Amino acid sequence: VKWKGKDLFDLVCRALGLRETWFFGFQYDVKDTVAWIKMDKKVLDHDVCKEEPITLNFLAKFYPENAEEELVQDITQHLFFLQVKNKILEEEIYCPPEASVLLASYAVQAKYGDYDPNVHKLGFLAQEELLPKRVINLYQMTAEMWEERITSCYAEHRGRTREDAEMEYLKIAQDLEMYGINYFPIRNKKGTDLLLGVDALGLHIYDPNNKLTPKCSFPWNEIRNISYSDREFAIKPLDKKTDVFKFNSSKLRVNKLILQLCMGNHDLFMRRRRVDSLEVQQMKAQAREERARKRVERQRLEREKHLREVAERARDDLERRLIQLQDEAHMANDALLRSEETADLLAEKAQIAEEEAKLLSQKASEAEAEMQRIKVTAIRSEEERRMMEQKMLEAEMMALKMADESERRAMEADQLKQDLQEARDSERRAKHKLLEITSKTPRTPSPPPNMENLSFDFKDTDMKRLSMEIEKEKVEYMEKSKHLQEQLNELKTEIESLKLKERETPLDILHNENTEKGTSKHRINKLSSQPEPLSTTLRFFAKSLKPLR
Repeated sequence: VKWKGKDLFDLVCRALGLRETWFFGFQYDVKDTVAWIKMDKKVLDHDVCKEEPITLNFLAKFYPENAEEELVQDITQHLFFLQVKNKILEEEIYCPPEASVLLASYAVQAKYGDYDPNVHKLGFLAQEELLPKRVINLYQMTAEMWEERITSCYAEHRGRTREDAEMEYLKIAQDLEMYGINYFPIRNKKGTDLLLGVDALGLHIYDPNNKLTPKCSFPWNEIRNISYSDREFAIKPLDKKTDVFKFNSSKLRVNKLILQLCMGNHDLFMRRRRVDSLEVQQMKAQAREERARKRVERQRLEREKHLREVAERARDDLERRLIQLQDEAHMANDALLRSEETADLLAEKAQIAEEEAKLLSQKASEAEAEMQRIKVTAIRSEEERRMMEQKMLEAEMMALKMADESERRAMEADQLKQDLQEARDSERRAKHKLLEITSKTPRTPSPPPNMENLSFDFKDTDMKRLSMEIEKEKVEYMEKSKHLQEQLNELKTEIESLKLKERETPLDILHNENTEKGTSKHRINKLSSQPEPLSTTLRFFAKSLKPLR
């Protein structure tokens, strides 16, 4: 009950392991606006709803100018990623359709890791909320078509860790026109309704119907003073020749919130341009060491993974070779069996032909004996002699015919013996080939390296090499930016033909006009990188604090 905002805030930060606390705060709803818990005031003394449990939202109150340079801890980066993604999906931050697809692919990489076609099949994103409803309604595309576009980009992010994917998400999101801006309705001296935008770069004045392009901007390093009296704000530029811009806000709560955000953003703006505190330097050194260690670990894991993949491919090749050799052995064995069967058949035929030749030879001998008997008895009578001569002639013809047949059968038997010899030679060759195949023992795949015995020395040379790689990455930043723009243009071209023009929102139309003109808040706000004088800093908010007291 007695706890102040700082007590509760410190407890939550310790639970999260968060050290970059200056970005965050507790937000709560009050009437028709929001407010932030003050650190030096008791929590229950605020106008929070006293119904238990009391609901407070732990959110980023201030945004960095450059997420990659300013966000040190991974938990800080993760919390910003979650908040920015939620704001884009709820359309509190306008995001073009092509950028929405690319951001969704990085969100999928952060959640699922590297793309695997065997695991991440069509439909695995069916339950995920990845695109704003405005973008889905703007195109004549099914959920499967959106998933195919997102998966196509997702497959290109292979090798990025969750932290890398989330940082890439923030690097793209921070270039959106509405990123990190708090909008408040105001009126100028003439009573014209306007919007005041407060962010890390400065103050921006918008038309109520155009939150993308500011009518004018006041960067923090060009503001000399902001004064607040009653309900009137006055922005005094550093250039005394420039007119003072005055505006009114109708609600006291909104005035206090505007003042808080102005003070906090300006303090961070000045802080970025001074030398880092000892705590921040230590945090950055620890973060660099941790990221270097993780990078070395990732490289080691990648090497081990590569070696394992090589060993698995070698094993698969050997298994395929073994199966091939087994198939060849089976085929050779079958050929050998067929040769043996053919040889047996030819041997049987040769034996039959031999027996037939012997039988024919026996018949020829009998025919010759019969001819001799006929010659002996041929003298009995002339008729008998003539008959015997005729029979003898017939017997001679039969003997000749039988002799020819016997000779043909003998030649056929010789041919069958020759075929038998060739079959036996073929059998020997088949046996010899089978012996050659079975004698080739396939090499067993070498076992993968023992993962438990691998070690890696974290040496200075590795650190130097990693430092050089980091410098090289910085040099390649511009090329990556160019590649990112080309990727966004390619996505826009792919889905442009399916756009339903009649469903475009006013923000879509404004974004297209700004794209054609090449205007954005970043072209309007060209901030100086040099810190302003200390005297200017001391004068800042001198008048604005008195009304609150």
